Amino acid sequence: MDQEIPEISRDRVKSAPEPDIPNLMTSKPTARQLMPNLPNFPIPRKPLLLGLAFFLLLFVLLGLALGLPLYKTYQDGLKTYTLAKEIKAAAAAQDLPRMEKNIQATKNQLAQLNTDLQGLTWATPLPILGVYISDAQHFGRAGMAGLEAAEVMTKSLQPYADLLGFKGQGSFTGGTAEERIAKLVETLDKLTPQIDTVADKMEIVKNEIDFVDPQRYPETFQGKALRSQIVEFKSIVSLAGSLLKDARPLVKKAPDLLGAKNEVKYLILFQNDKELRPTGGFITAYAVFKVNKGKISLESSDDIYKLDDTVTKHVTPPDPISKYLNIYGWRLRDANFSPDYASSSKTFLDIYANSPKRTDVQGVIAVDTQTLVRMMDILGPINIYGTNFTTQKVPQCDCPMIVYELLKQAGQPRSYWTDDRKDMIGILLQAIMKKALDAPSQMNAALFQAALKLASEKHLIVYLLDPDAQKGVEVLGFAGQIKTYDGDYLHVNDANLGGAKANLYIQETVKDTVEITTAGANHSLTIEYRYPHGADNCSLERKEGLCLAGIYRDYLRLYLPLGTKITQTRGFENTSTTSEDLGHTVVAGFFTVVPEGLAKIQVTYTVPGDFKKNGEYRQLIQKQPGTEGNKYTVIVNDQEQTFNLTEDKELVVKL
Repeated sequence: MDQEIPEISRDRVKSAPEPDIPNLMTSKPTARQLMPNLPNFPIPRKPLLLGLAFFLLLFVLLGLALGLPLYKTYQDGLKTYTLAKEIKAAAAAQDLPRMEKNIQATKNQLAQLNTDLQGLTWATPLPILGVYISDAQHFGRAGMAGLEAAEVMTKSLQPYADLLGFKGQGSFTGGTAEERIAKLVETLDKLTPQIDTVADKMEIVKNEIDFVDPQRYPETFQGKALRSQIVEFKSIVSLAGSLLKDARPLVKKAPDLLGAKNEVKYLILFQNDKELRPTGGFITAYAVFKVNKGKISLESSDDIYKLDDTVTKHVTPPDPISKYLNIYGWRLRDANFSPDYASSSKTFLDIYANSPKRTDVQGVIAVDTQTLVRMMDILGPINIYGTNFTTQKVPQCDCPMIVYELLKQAGQPRSYWTDDRKDMIGILLQAIMKKALDAPSQMNAALFQAALKLASEKHLIVYLLDPDAQKGVEVLGFAGQIKTYDGDYLHVNDANLGGAKANLYIQETVKDTVEITTAGANHSLTIEYRYPHGADNCSLERKEGLCLAGIYRDYLRLYLPLGTKITQTRGFENTSTTSEDLGHTVVAGFFTVVPEGLAKIQVTYTVPGDFKKNGEYRQLIQKQPGTEGNKYTVIVNDQEQTFNLTEDKELVVKL
């Protein structure tokens, strides 16, 4: 059955409602449109802002927590530094009371600085900044220990202030100088515990400083060297600690060495540095001094030839002495042939033991003309034998009058000698010591400093028979020893075997050109000897005049690091020799220089080793005793340094 389909009018279709379908072609649907049943979560905008504000506040608080204490620490550091400079100024003025006052003030200020630094301990784990705060804490603790050491030392020296030439009220101001020294000797044993305390404090300083790595710091800061200053400071602290530790036995032995309980004796050798020998000069005279409770007196003195005449047994000398002096028995006057003073002193004592004039001594002390001249420069003229000896220059040698008189005595033929001045050196030394003891206390500082300088420059050198005391002398640098060294090394040693006093005029210069390679240090060494003076009459038959400027006959030895490879030597009259001595490779040879002449010795050699370690080249150059500052020029990889070698020098060159 057919069914009729109703007709739908156009108007009816148009009026139908339009469905709510998004226009996908014109906009992106939202999450809510795509998933109408999605739960309604709120957007966390306010907590985000709160979080940012919290972190900002935390950063500000951290800045305040660090910034304010750091600023206060900086200010306290400046105050501490200013006070520390006052200690240095007081020390320079040799004012013990002022030093003690400034040390206490600096300690108080440093204590505040250390409190500031302790309050920053929480910040040490922070990157970069933390390690510098830690270093500052170590420096602070080291500074306090150092100040405590200085305080102990200052108080310990107070009783001896007048004797040492310091400002301050000493305990030994009454009586004669000898009586004051006797009192000092009696109390020296009380100083030993104080030295122990100072040494212990310096050990604390060293331990704290060891934590600081200089490599963490820049080379310079605000235009001033920084890293090198830290390295140097650590080196000084280490050296001071070793010095105090090793010198303690000498301090403990000091009362015995000064005759506190029993009388002791010392052999004094006069070395004529105008006739240079390995330890400072030809031995022309000797003296024996007695020390009893600090009081010094002369027992005997004489010309060295007179003492040599009493020796009953001789051993064979080293080959150069036999060959160039035509002497086949080792004499006292030639005993100082080893450049190491202790070794030469032992040789002297071995020969001296065969003389009936031998006496037991505690040590052997050598002095040269510079010792006499510098002491007399302070004390003034010395009157002995009815003659007023001075340090004014005389035209005969263009040298001090006292030196000329000594040269005149040593330079005349033996037939000229008389016995009235045979003990001149002993009498002169005793007169100098007496005048020093009787001098006003204001002179004590100058005399004390002069003695230290003479010892550091090796014009006064000491050998003590007591091993512990000798070790202390070596640590102080007063022993004239040949050292071994962890690095490059050079010691130029001349022995004048000509008899003339040519070293009064010889001008010696040294130039060392060094090229650092991976294989080691290549050296080109040139030593030049200029002799600008005309010749004197040196005939043994002469009736008058001095033989000062004669032919210079020099036996030269170069002490180099053990294992050095010698490439070439030039300038020696005969073939040079290479050997080993005192832990060194030694190049030796003989040459001459005539008056108004010139000689050059050239040696090329290689020292094996890694000299680029730590980015720097190190060399120890040791001075020969008796020399007066020969000019040295050292060129390392085109970096040049020129200096006068007045004492041992450690050369450091950045590579």
